[in-house]
Amino acid sequence: MPFVLARRDGQRRVVQALDRAAIHAGLRHGMPIAQARALSPGLIVMDAAPQDDQEGLTRLAAWLQQRIAPIVSLDPPDGLMLDTTGADHLHGGEAAMTKDIVRRLAGFGVSASVAIAETYGAAHALARYARGRAIVVEHGALDAALADLPVAALRLPDDVADGLRTLGLSRIGDLMKVPRALLTQRFGSIVLQRLDQAFGHREEPLTPLRLADPIVVRQAFAEPISAAETIARYAAKLVGALCALLAARGLGARRLYWRLERVDGGVGAVHVAMARPVRDEKHLTRLLHDRIETIDPGFGIEQMTLTALLAEPLVTRQYVSALSDPEDGDIATLIDRLANRIGHDALFRFALHESDLPERATVRLPPLSADSPEPIQNCWPRPVRLLSPPEPVETMAMLPDRPPAFFIWRGVRRRVKCADGPERVFGEWWTSDSELTAARDYFRVEDMDGQRFWLYREGDGEHDETGSRRWFLHGFFG
Repeated sequence: MPFVLARRDGQRRVVQALDRAAIHAGLRHGMPIAQARALSPGLIVMDAAPQDDQEGLTRLAAWLQQRIAPIVSLDPPDGLMLDTTGADHLHGGEAAMTKDIVRRLAGFGVSASVAIAETYGAAHALARYARGRAIVVEHGALDAALADLPVAALRLPDDVADGLRTLGLSRIGDLMKVPRALLTQRFGSIVLQRLDQAFGHREEPLTPLRLADPIVVRQAFAEPISAAETIARYAAKLVGALCALLAARGLGARRLYWRLERVDGGVGAVHVAMARPVRDEKHLTRLLHDRIETIDPGFGIEQMTLTALLAEPLVTRQYVSALSDPEDGDIATLIDRLANRIGHDALFRFALHESDLPERATVRLPPLSADSPEPIQNCWPRPVRLLSPPEPVETMAMLPDRPPAFFIWRGVRRRVKCADGPERVFGEWWTSDSELTAARDYFRVEDMDGQRFWLYREGDGEHDETGSRRWFLHGFFG
């Protein structure tokens, strides 16, 4: 099915990104979501997460900086720029290097196009608009490489690119034949600026991404070690050395990577994560000791490396007396130990979320996350247990606002003794166009055995566009 990401543009939701199936369906970037749904009724829409994209792009830049070239610059929202001068020979030449980057990124599930050219502007244009996944432009061949690309490849504003196409100047080669004075008079200096940057007539320096050096401690052994007690003893020494480096920078560790290299060339690895920055030697040592049972020493370990993959500023707290409440330090220690045993996804807490739809009224949060700043009030009674998803039931009820006389759930017929409702809940039109007219009518019902249920009918019982009028069981009271 076609799939797109949506973003807010004023009061509208528009297409931010789309896959190949959506392109074939006639959708395009910037199209309103309502229009896109009309063109493709089965369209799958999810909200874009630009902050997550930026973080992922930064992580990818750090990976390329360590393995390909030392100078890497972000080219948001979806690109990276590398200065590979003097680095290509380490990877077998420029052609082999581009193919290797494409192959490695494909292994991560990232579909990428890589282009190498003499200038930033040319590489940017070729990677996005030229045919091919791995493109290398030889020295002095920029004119031929860029001539057939569309003018949008020059990073021009949309209105300028549309104006050029209206005049019949749809390709970069067409712009090269037009007198420069005429382009400046009609469109200002932006067209000439982008042309000069693409062909190297004007400098365009990169702003390299500067990543902090990871905090690393190592221990090599003259004789391989394999006993669990010995491994534990040296783990404590590594933690002590790492904490000293963290203290010198005023940081606490959030992620640790413990690498153990064996004499047979194999590598053992232990990842440890903390709920908040930690610099307590005893706590970190205990977390590593808990994972020793997962290590296979083989014929012996000849070197250990402990790295703080993620370190954050550590805010120190001073307690007034031994009787003062030490806040939640103890629970943070417990959370770290549980999370590193059963997984961080298995630990969470619930918090109220401002939504009338019951399935959206709570959200999962990390165990130590803060509560919402404002309490959320709900005067309507809610069941102690919800079904996910709600289960369909067969009922008989008079429309539009009468409760059911009975309902059949999981093959059991239950006669309704008393009921209260309806409580009407409308769809959240600001989250999805499909909820513009959606409505539910909820009823609290009690059967002849005294059991209380929470039922709802899709729709208001009068207008077809509000719902299908089917009944569902959503929860239980008591």
